[in-house]
Amino acid sequence: MPVTAFFRRYEEPRNAVFVKAGEGVELERRGTRAGHQYNLLGHIDNNTAGVIVEPYLITLTADSDTFPAFQHEGMEFLYMLEGEVVYRHGDRLFTMQPGDSLFFDADARHGPEELVKLPIRYLSIISYPQMRSNI
Repeated sequence: MPVTAFFRRYEEPRNAVFVKAGEGVELERRGTRAGHQYNLLGHIDNNTAGVIVEPYLITLTADSDTFPAFQHEGMEFLYMLEGEVVYRHGDRLFTMQPGDSLFFDADARHGPEELVKLPIRYLSIISYPQMRSNI
């Protein structure tokens, strides 16, 4: 085996996404109809890790409704930045304030049950397996 084979992996290009403050891509997801604002902070489709990670900045205001019925594949991590919310995961409720975090299996019913102190801003990081083609 040639010595250069050991370094080949370091020469392959790797993707990175940089998003300036306030420039996340605003998009619609299932909660958008409930007045939840989603800003996607980065996304890399194909990667060597085999995992898709979607980091969102979510904002809830007086125009937002509660919506404790999200359910999707993967794992999700929440980190509270501002406000206070009672967040449901399955049959449990968590009162979340700035600095609190919640990590859970996203296949269970989840979402904001009660909007306590507005505005509410939190990071939501969703990860799930990357679908690989067998071609």
